[in-house]
Amino acid sequence: MYEAPQKNRILIVEDEQAIQQVLGFFLRHHGFEVAVASNGQEAIRTIPEFQPHLIILDLVMQPGSGWDVLHWLRNNHLLPGIPVLVVSALVHLTDQMQGFEEGAIEYLTKPTQPSVIVERVRALLSLSAEQRAMLHHKRMDEQRRTLDRLTSMQPDEFVY
Repeated sequence: MYEAPQKNRILIVEDEQAIQQVLGFFLRHHGFEVAVASNGQEAIRTIPEFQPHLIILDLVMQPGSGWDVLHWLRNNHLLPGIPVLVVSALVHLTDQMQGFEEGAIEYLTKPTQPSVIVERVRALLSLSAEQRAMLHHKRMDEQRRTLDRLTSMQPDEFVY
């Protein structure tokens, strides 16, 4: 008997309904099974049952932020097993660095085209656990170097 291949499950954790709908549409269209949570608390309730292969995570939500979800994932030893792609309006390098330090494998800033997010999801899911770990370390090193470079610059070195 033929069994259809299992679809990769993606959990979108996003409080803006329009973003939920657009991302969900694009991901379903590309063959993913999608669940949505509107805040961190809902995500924490959904993860054990849905068992996502990847989480797309906004950081600024209530009740329960994306930071809370990352802490919960780490405390329950689900990181780095479940890759987390942060998609956030927090654009400061320190926020991005914190996202990587908390366990995110990738960090995109809003607004981002849904097609870019779908391609990033595909790329992350195609990697082995070891490759994801290497990518995570690479992203953290890149952020650290950028922060170090910016903090060591003198005011007259900035180009306007």
